[in-house]
Amino acid sequence: MEFIDPELLAYCEYHTSEEDALLKKIVRETQAKVLMPRMISGHLQGKILELFVKMLRPNTILEIGTYTGYSGICMARGLAEGGKLITLDINDELETMVRGFFEESGLASQIDYRLGNALDIIPSLEGPFDLVFIDADKFNYSSYYDLVIDKMPSGGIVLADNVLWSGKVLPEGRKKLDKDTEAILDFNRKVHQDSRVENSILPIRDGILMARKL
Repeated sequence: MEFIDPELLAYCEYHTSEEDALLKKIVRETQAKVLMPRMISGHLQGKILELFVKMLRPNTILEIGTYTGYSGICMARGLAEGGKLITLDINDELETMVRGFFEESGLASQIDYRLGNALDIIPSLEGPFDLVFIDADKFNYSSYYDLVIDKMPSGGIVLADNVLWSGKVLPEGRKKLDKDTEAILDFNRKVHQDSRVENSILPIRDGILMARKL
């Protein structure tokens, strides 16, 4: 997932505001107890998400893909006063761990953590969503985008993780075109061609797509 030279990455992380004790704990617990711990946002990306939110000061954030709560806590720290984060995940096996982290963060009252299929939950949410962070199953990225874009105001921001997909978005970066890679390619193309937004891909970690609704 890392495209930058490891020494340059270490330099960037060293010169990024340090993780606090809770975020370090989430990383440790995720690495020790959860399958595929590389899915966690981590230090550099987490702080970038936190700073984005602190600049935007959104009232409502929708996160699709909670995992172990690292990114959700980072974003919730930047909410406007009285704002809320709605975070969705399908893996109920992590619920106890994640709710514990949210309680420790002191932000549990601002975090609406829902379990279930996001494709079923999102249509029931009223919005508007000032910021949407998509970091779930890649096959449904385009479907998630379609479900949220009309529930966002002008100036609303969509962020989507893993849009460089370990380099497999380039032909030379893959051995074959699997369904997840194809889904990411379709999603990137879809957003880029959507006249309702302006967009860019940031080569941070595994790639973050940013789209601003016009």
